[in-house]
Amino acid sequence: MSAAGGLPRVARAQDWYTSVQHADGITQIGEAHIHVFYRCNIWHVRGRDRSLLFDSGLGVVSLSEQFPWLQATPLLAVASHSHYDHIGCHHEFPNRACHCAEAHILAQPTRDATVADRFAKLAMFERLPPDGFDEDSYCVQPAPATQLLAQDDIIDLGDRTFRVLHVPGHSPGSLALWEAATGTLLAGDAVYDGQLVDDLYHSQHDEYIDTMNRLRELPVRVVHAGHYPSFGADRYRELIDDYLRGRRAPGCPSDAPATASAAGAAQKPA
Repeated sequence: MSAAGGLPRVARAQDWYTSVQHADGITQIGEAHIHVFYRCNIWHVRGRDRSLLFDSGLGVVSLSEQFPWLQATPLLAVASHSHYDHIGCHHEFPNRACHCAEAHILAQPTRDATVADRFAKLAMFERLPPDGFDEDSYCVQPAPATQLLAQDDIIDLGDRTFRVLHVPGHSPGSLALWEAATGTLLAGDAVYDGQLVDDLYHSQHDEYIDTMNRLRELPVRVVHAGHYPSFGADRYRELIDDYLRGRRAPGCPSDAPATASAAGAAQKPA
């Protein structure tokens, strides 16, 4: 996949995104040429009166230009949290929501606040975006929230509703969305089928453990997460139990050598 000189080839804008239809009117959008460790899942949920967009990717290729239907009906763009790989295209949508704890980051998304300084590197790409990528200057565009969300708020799409879950740990303002009628959890980066990240500048182990204990009680049918493939109830509880056994809880030894953990840090999604 590399061109002469070792850099990845450049992808066309029309080939940047993929979309996959899931059950219950949910579409998964992904950035095809970003390595799986860094690739954010973007979730679109169709409603009768308006639609929901949960996260918006890296922002190196316009999401709304590639999928004009996103702007065809009223839409609320919700940020699961304020890391660079989840809010890159939020500025393209007029109605934007996030938790109050990270609203200042969406309004002023500096490289350090969005963890772009740590993770947004050329190594992310299997193919480069059409306009290239400068890891030293890349920064998310400001997208101030027009709505602040808190625990148990309801997002009403007309014919379906999602309850807001505040799930801190990965970051202070991390959110998940729960649709009880279908047993669907849009989990963001609280739970996904990969190594969970709890070592960022604003991560909190104790809060993550509390979040996991609360999430475990949900009667989920399917989880659509911020990274990696979707999964069902059995895998959901297995992932939570694995974390709660204390692999990365304060005061507990890691189940992997420190050198291996350090080597893998560069491959963790944000």
